[in-house]
Amino acid sequence: MTLVVGATGLLGTEICRRLASAGKPFKAMVRATSDPAKKDVLKQLGGGLVEADLKDRASLDRACEGTTAVITTPTAILSQQPGDTFDTVDLHGQIQLIDAARAAKIGHYIFVSISGNLLKDGDNPLVDAKRAVENYLQQSGLAYSILRPTFFMEIWLSPHLGFDFANAKATIYGSGQNKTSYISLQNVADFAVESLSNPAARNAVIELGSPEAFSQLEVVRMFEEIIGRTFEKQFVSEEALRARKAAATNPVEQTFADLTLAAARGDTIDMGEIFGNFSIRPRSVRDYAKAVMS
Repeated sequence: MTLVVGATGLLGTEICRRLASAGKPFKAMVRATSDPAKKDVLKQLGGGLVEADLKDRASLDRACEGTTAVITTPTAILSQQPGDTFDTVDLHGQIQLIDAARAAKIGHYIFVSISGNLLKDGDNPLVDAKRAVENYLQQSGLAYSILRPTFFMEIWLSPHLGFDFANAKATIYGSGQNKTSYISLQNVADFAVESLSNPAARNAVIELGSPEAFSQLEVVRMFEEIIGRTFEKQFVSEEALRARKAAATNPVEQTFADLTLAAARGDTIDMGEIFGNFSIRPRSVRDYAKAVMS
């Protein structure tokens, strides 16, 4: 039985879909305040629901009962829930979950972290929390898999962050010329589920991207070819992004400013060996573009 933590999020729900389609039993951790529609989706997938909160250790102990593996994805960066912060969720909440998993003698713990390049160069509360949790997990004695995805195409190439493909408009961070190995959250879900049984994932730290890296401007040209329209581009310089970070008044603003700086600088990952060790079909940026424009 696999416990999926963060099951109502975009990535968590995709993980539950894959567990269901593979016939692997799972239970989804939800909160009393979770969206009822999202809970219904998880029920329809065949997962049992267990009510718990990363800020409540006793509830985590109950959630881990009868569980053989944990896949954990949540972050407070988009949370609207009272009391959710990088400190309470991404740091101490995840550490409490590791402690609960260790007390329950969980056989395998899969933690979705963030790109190693961001961990190395980033300077924000989210990166600090991910780095600390990785270290704690590796020293916990649990068998683990740490997945380090780079920028999700479904998020960073979406209207939410200024890539408004429906209206042929794009916000470009920096020069737009640095390349990134954008990954689909669908592929991250694939890696999370296959890590449960693939020996290559056991006690491993796995960097995740796509086989091809593209600059923001190359992505724009790709979309232009597909829709037959020229994009209106708005550039935000690295200097302006650094100014945003310096002017940030809270941890979320600081983190977002730092992540956009990282997006401007690019993040390429060599995935040749990784895809060779996993039976996963990579989803390309072109696949994503065709899907969202169809």
